[in-house]
Amino acid sequence: MIWEVFRQERKGQPFQHAGSVAAPEAEFARAYAHEQYGRRGESAALWVVARDAILDVEDFVDELGRNYHRVDGYSLKEKLKEARERAGTAVDR
Repeated sequence: MIWEVFRQERKGQPFQHAGSVAAPEAEFARAYAHEQYGRRGESAALWVVARDAILDVEDFVDELGRNYHRVDGYSLKEKLKEARERAGTAVDR
């Protein structure tokens, strides 16, 4: 069974994916994760999660068509105008 390991480098910091370990049960996974990612004091805390328990979320609907990855961003005024037109509340200016 595959277990995903998340580590916190220092208290107060977010957990980050460190890697994975193969183990037959949770106690072995915990011991293996501690041995690989915590024995030298490089982690303040570890989370060990069965890979099967991780939920995959893929369907993100972007109704306004925003693209934060583009350098030029998106036009909020244009999107609001389109939304008002669809709602039938468009204001002529």
